[in-house]
This record gives sequence, structure tokens and C-alpha cells, in this order.
Amino acid sequence: MPEERVGFFKRLVNGLSKTRDSIVSGIDSIFLGFSSIDDDFYDEIEEILVMGDIGINTTTAIIDNLKKEVHEQHIKEPSKCKQLLIDSIKKQMAVGDTAYEFENRKSVVLVIGVNGVGKTTSVGKLAGKLKDQGKKVVLAAADTYRAAAGEQLSQWAKRAEVEMIGGQSGADPASVVYDAVAAAKARNADILLCDTAGRLHNKKNLMEELNKIYRIIGKEYPEAYLETLVVLDGTTGQNALVQARQFNEVANINGIILTKLDGTAKGGIAVAIESELDIPVKYIGVGEEIEDLQKFDSDEFVNALFDVPTEN
Repeated sequence: MPEERVGFFKRLVNGLSKTRDSIVSGIDSIFLGFSSIDDDFYDEIEEILVMGDIGINTTTAIIDNLKKEVHEQHIKEPSKCKQLLIDSIKKQMAVGDTAYEFENRKSVVLVIGVNGVGKTTSVGKLAGKLKDQGKKVVLAAADTYRAAAGEQLSQWAKRAEVEMIGGQSGADPASVVYDAVAAAKARNADILLCDTAGRLHNKKNLMEELNKIYRIIGKEYPEAYLETLVVLDGTTGQNALVQARQFNEVANINGIILTKLDGTAKGGIAVAIESELDIPVKYIGVGEEIEDLQKFDSDEFVNALFDVPTEN
């Protein structure tokens, strides 16, 4: 595992400590406390997973898979179920090979999310990561409703050493995207990364605004691959799942950036979002630095969740 990933994995293990305390200690006591595998055994595991914000539907799928494996492998001892449970959770979360297709093509990446979830910061970090991969990145400051958003993004643009196209506070976001598309084409950029607003309290306006942006990209930059990512705050647990569902109603969401996983007891929500909405978590954030946003790795995440040592 590269050094940067090792450091990130350690931060992830630390960040998930509260989630781990709420899930793993309880599950271990079940594996060690039960002498046989019966309905009570499964019920207890189910309760702990639900309490850990993994969600009812996801938990049901995980337990059903566990029962199937136990039956097929003729397992009789509860202690032998732990690895099966871990594997079952990993299976629910695996990100497909094509998840990062946008990195390999000329792309426009729209990033949406409500205020306060770390959206603009995530856009800045993502710009830095893509730049480090040798990509030519242009940023569009199309969240023109929050006065500080453009200023904040401008600081990230300087930090990541990428160009930013912005508009006046209150300007039409679609016009900013229009200008940014022209700039991205003129500079032969690999990726145009757009920070857009996300005001869920008025879904009709949000839908109209996003449709306008999609239309401009489709007309002005039809050859670009379009990726839409929604940023969710990991500390909000089930509320993040509700937000993801609402955003999915107004936009074609390809993936999720889950932030603030450092120090939350609700890290299990990553499993729920993936499983319940069939939208992959593509990036997770565990801190303030650029390297604290990383591509999601289901093996790494579940290993960190259960404190399973990982190979360096």
C-alpha cells in the first residue's frame, strides 16, 4: 500500500473509532457470548448494525447473505461468523471498475450538496488530487448564492494551482458554467470541476437550475463525459441517506463524496447509502488536508470499521 494510503488508513481507523465502538464491541460480544447460531443470534447482530446507522434494508441484506453463507458452509460456531459478516458488508459496498471513468476522459464533474457538508472544500481537494495525477483542471465557482463559496474556492484553486472561473455573488450559476466550459475548451482542460449550489428546501428551483446547467453542458460541450457527485456529511447519519435520496430525484447522481468521517459514531451510513440507493460512495474525507480526501476502498473501509489489520 503506498505511503499516502497507509497514512490515510491510519486516520480512517482513528476517525471511525466511535463507529467501531458502537458496532464492533457489541458484535464481538455476540460472537463470543452465543454458543449456537439461532434466530436470537441473528436478531442481536441485526440490532447492532441498525443502531450503527447501517440502516434496516442494508442490514437485512447483510444478514440474509450471512445466513446463506452459514448454511452453505455448514458453520456451527458463532465465532466463525465474524469474517463472513465482514465479507458480507464488503460485498454490499464494492465500487465497480468504471466508477472513476471521468478521470480517463474529457469530463465535466458537477458537485452538489447542501451548505455545511464540506462541498466547496471537497471540490478544492478533488481539484488538488486530480492535478497531482497530472490532469489539467479548471474550476467553476457556480455556487453563487453563498457569498463565501467563491472566495473559499478561490483559495483552494490557488492551493491546488488550478484556474478558477467565477461570477459575481448572485450571478446565474448556469452563466458561470457556460463561461467555464468555454475556458475549459480553450485551455484544453482534462476536467472541468463545478461547485454548484444545493438548496433542498426548494427542490423545484434546484431542479430547474441543474437542468439549465445540464442543457448548457450538453449543447456547448457534448463530447464531455458528465459526472454528478453529491457531497454528504457523514456525521448526520440517516439524514445523509435522506439527502442522497432527495438529490437523486433532481439529478442523475453517479457517486457520493462522504465527508467528516473523522470522529463520528455514524460511519455505518456509508454502507447504507451504497446499498439502499445503489449509488457508490466514491470518495471519503477524514480531515482538512488535500490528502484527507481519498478514493473509497470498501476493503479498507470495512477493515478500518472492524479494526482488521491491513497489509502495507
